[in-house]
Amino acid sequence: MCIRDRTQEARLAPQKEQKRGCVDPEVTTELACATMSKPVVLVTGANGEIGRSLLQRLHTEGRYRAVTVDLTPLPERYRPLCVETYAGNIMDKYLLDQVAAHHEIEVVFHLAALLSTRGERDPELAHQVNVEGTLHLLRVAQNQSGRLGRPVRFIFPSSIAVYGLPDLAEKARAGKVLEDAYNEPITMYGCNKLYCEHLGRYFTQHFRQLGALASAARLDFRSLRFPGLISAETVPTGGTSDFGPEMLHAAAKGEKYSCFVREDTKIPFMAMPDAVNALMGMLEADRAKLTKSIYNVGSFSLSAKDIEDRVRKHFPNAEVGYAPDAVRNKICDSWPEDVDDTRARKDWGWKPNWDVERAFEEYLIPTIKKRYSDR
Repeated sequence: MCIRDRTQEARLAPQKEQKRGCVDPEVTTELACATMSKPVVLVTGANGEIGRSLLQRLHTEGRYRAVTVDLTPLPERYRPLCVETYAGNIMDKYLLDQVAAHHEIEVVFHLAALLSTRGERDPELAHQVNVEGTLHLLRVAQNQSGRLGRPVRFIFPSSIAVYGLPDLAEKARAGKVLEDAYNEPITMYGCNKLYCEHLGRYFTQHFRQLGALASAARLDFRSLRFPGLISAETVPTGGTSDFGPEMLHAAAKGEKYSCFVREDTKIPFMAMPDAVNALMGMLEADRAKLTKSIYNVGSFSLSAKDIEDRVRKHFPNAEVGYAPDAVRNKICDSWPEDVDDTRARKDWGWKPNWDVERAFEEYLIPTIKKRYSDR
């Protein structure tokens, strides 16, 4: 089922002419035409951690018009950033077809997903949302590519969950892991992401290669394998890498935090502004220079104890304890300590702006402190 915002319904309905004082109608027309000439970006999962930050960035840069789809209605403060917002399920083919029928979509940011922890509790639902939902979006983007006669860019955030290192000794030996190594995930979420990477590569290079449409324009799939993301703006839910941001937010709120992994559990992380930078960099990358469709992007690596030490530096009274969950810790242990993002740096100039020091001192700590001091 799709629930459209009333503002969106009004925009679809014929508009009555209104006099607006001495506003020059020619100027108004020029501004409207300029706005309408901007390409349309479809953002699924717009209400999530990445989605809200991405909408703000797209609006600030002003080069795209955003259309969003999410299970829950977009909060009022984010609606002015979009030309249309839809509340509905990406499993709803009719909804997606209606969105495509109303908008000439040139870019898809497919952020909607069921994350790792919840995915382990309901693997079948995870497959439906993460794989079948992605397949629906790929179909829409492919059809749109055919109509436009040029590739629709399909930006897909993947994850370090696609990796599966066998034990801690191998994890220590592996160091920075390349894209093609250890692709044996141990979670449904990781399996889903890895399979969708292959689906995207297929749609880009081989879609209907034996059919009559073999020569038709194919979509342009581009994927980033993100490490654990830390945002100062939103509280994380459902991710196995969330022990980092959870610890930060709990300390700022003066709440006790019981960490679900060991002190020495180490994985790569990235500050949310860099995640958005990576998405925009991938979007604008010259396809002719891309040697692959899937890229690692890295920033810094921390253990749970490293994060605790940084938290205590700014919140001396923070109450942090450890009660490792055997399964969630095993999942984190299967992910690499760091990723090798040489390919991204070489092909499209990826470079994180927020190293660990700057991420904590200039973004995470001050923003989170302000967030909770204002309440």
